[in-house]
Amino acid sequence: MAKNAYESLLFHARETAALEQVAGRLGWDQETVMPRGSAAQRGEELAAMEGVLHARRTEPRIAEWLAGAEPADEVAAAQLAKIRRAHERALKVPARLSQEIARVTSLAQGIWAGARAREDLAGFLPVLGDVVRLKREEGAALAGGGDIYDAMIDDYEPGMTGAEIETMFAALRPRLVALRERILGAAYHPPALDGSFGADAQLRLSRDLAQVFGYDFSRGRIDMAVHPFCSGGGNDVRITTRVAEADPFNCLYSTIHETGHAAYEQNIDPDYLLTPIGGGVSMGVHESQSRICENQLGRSRAFTGWLLEQMRERFGEFGVTDPGVFYAMVNRVGPGFIRTEADEVHYNLHIMMRFDLERALMGGDLAVGDLEAAWNDRFLADFGVAVDRPSHGMLQDVHWSVGLFGYFPTYTLGNLYAGCLHKALRAALPDLDRDLAAGDLSRANDWLHENLRRHGGLYQPRELITRACGEAPSAGPLLDYLEEKFAGLYRL
Repeated sequence: MAKNAYESLLFHARETAALEQVAGRLGWDQETVMPRGSAAQRGEELAAMEGVLHARRTEPRIAEWLAGAEPADEVAAAQLAKIRRAHERALKVPARLSQEIARVTSLAQGIWAGARAREDLAGFLPVLGDVVRLKREEGAALAGGGDIYDAMIDDYEPGMTGAEIETMFAALRPRLVALRERILGAAYHPPALDGSFGADAQLRLSRDLAQVFGYDFSRGRIDMAVHPFCSGGGNDVRITTRVAEADPFNCLYSTIHETGHAAYEQNIDPDYLLTPIGGGVSMGVHESQSRICENQLGRSRAFTGWLLEQMRERFGEFGVTDPGVFYAMVNRVGPGFIRTEADEVHYNLHIMMRFDLERALMGGDLAVGDLEAAWNDRFLADFGVAVDRPSHGMLQDVHWSVGLFGYFPTYTLGNLYAGCLHKALRAALPDLDRDLAAGDLSRANDWLHENLRRHGGLYQPRELITRACGEAPSAGPLLDYLEEKFAGLYRL
């Protein structure tokens, strides 16, 4: 190996990664504690940071170092591949555009939050139009004459295309819709949870749940946000949640979900810290970690039995003492408006709708001004319910305001990966339910850390899942899990 070239590359990459973490912290601050009057200035700050980062990513010496560096092992090969990919991508996007996207999306996030609170869709559409225009320009630059939306997806799930996702969704949809129809037509339907659950008690329990699922509070914290998220990496990984006193599951399962993301980042091999392979390999793999924690483990019959006792201890009696009834409540199926609160049967239908809409938007087949009508029409067709207000419709998600086009499909891809991982985990730990019934996730966490999380970006997404599961990822395990679980729960 040309030692100096490789070491120079890695030193440069580490400094760039450190600055990216600083920029990320500005974003975390904006969504948690930043004063409302600071939004315009924060946009300028983030644009300035993006200018510095873009200059570092396009540094001419990177090409020279890459030409002179030869990998000595698979770690070095993965580092070089990541550096080359990032450098080539950065060269395609003008610095002016990169900075303008950072500035406008920073402003748009605050405008979205205010519009959502006021049910003011008209107040959000102008800045959304700006975001869409800028992201189309970026996508065109990255695509180089190819498909703009494919270029966007590749940012979040390397190697994936819109056509592949369309094929995957076409395979998933029939069995999901058939299962939903069987459930909605069932004679038995569990009751909804009823009562008021204090915010402070919810937050205390959510903190305990984060620790159960492997979150290290010495390197993280939980805060409140409009839309729960995970931010950071390495030794500073932060999560947020939200509270609704009539719906404690919103807080508790949002926390478990974000803890899955955080536990992934916190358990990557420390030797990779602040290097190109020192973060999660893709958003699909990232989502697999949040979804397996939230759903296959957190909503399992064994774990919800333990959670029921924790809730009775923290909130007092709230009219539920039967673990079977509580398990059914946690997994209750219904065509709700909100994606993040959707049950496992409906969740992927939410994603399929967003995928089709944003693909049309980026392809120029759907105008921003027509997006609300397209959303509402599609929601009525898919879910049989008319959207009653913007916060239940296209204002519910933060993603488009901050330019994350191509991100939504990775949620379903993550569910698919989680189904495969859960099958492998159960094979490795056949007595796992004993642990879950005791609120003990230590062995499950250890298996996930050893087989997936510690590798960071060392392997490509599908290779990583294949190595962990012993077989290539497919939709079968997820669909089999859903059909078995809900057939039993709804007595089908």
